[in-house]
Amino acid sequence: MHSSGYRKLANQPFVTYGLLGITVLVYLLETLAGGSTDTMVLLQFGARYNLLIEAGQWWRLITPIFVHIGLMHIVVNGVTLYYLGMLTERIFGHWRFFVVYLLSGITGNLASAVFNSTGLAAGASTSLFGLMGAFLMLYDTFRDDPQITALAKQFILLAGLNLVMDLFMSGVDIWGHIGGFVGGFLIATVLGVPRFTSSRVRQVIAAAVLVVASGAMVWAAFGAF
Repeated sequence: MHSSGYRKLANQPFVTYGLLGITVLVYLLETLAGGSTDTMVLLQFGARYNLLIEAGQWWRLITPIFVHIGLMHIVVNGVTLYYLGMLTERIFGHWRFFVVYLLSGITGNLASAVFNSTGLAAGASTSLFGLMGAFLMLYDTFRDDPQITALAKQFILLAGLNLVMDLFMSGVDIWGHIGGFVGGFLIATVLGVPRFTSSRVRQVIAAAVLVVASGAMVWAAFGAF
């Protein structure tokens, strides 16, 4: 009975539920604190702002993943996290999914810090594009599996369409999206999926590119903490 209950819990996308719950809670707290479009509120809750990161607030490379600007922002990202997160967590497993989500969010925020250095940025889009990047890894790795490649193509196309729309929309941090997508691909290559990992050479190359690129972005954006 107990083992059956544990298996049932293990099969649930509880990491997705947890991330979504935290994201919604933060948005509600933003609203109570004065509104999610208020610049001071956004800074208070951890939006990315380079000058504050340079001052030592390095956590602002992580906290923007959970901070959103306006109702439409949280609704779109929340719905995307719910559906894309459940599917990704089912394929990659709980801890791999969490690592891809968190680290691709950081790589996205680093890219944003480099190419949008004077702006203020927030939102889960960096991490969500990271999940789409993870599907690019699946497509590249499982080309002989028609089901996986068909599914991966859908999310790669979704990422492409979103990036094209970013070009024509004001206030969208396209560099954060690109950084998250590339980061998600590299991180997923390093981690692999349950019962299957990429070749050791591919893993080492992906890890090296990820570390070098992240270090270069830190240096370009902040010089040194």
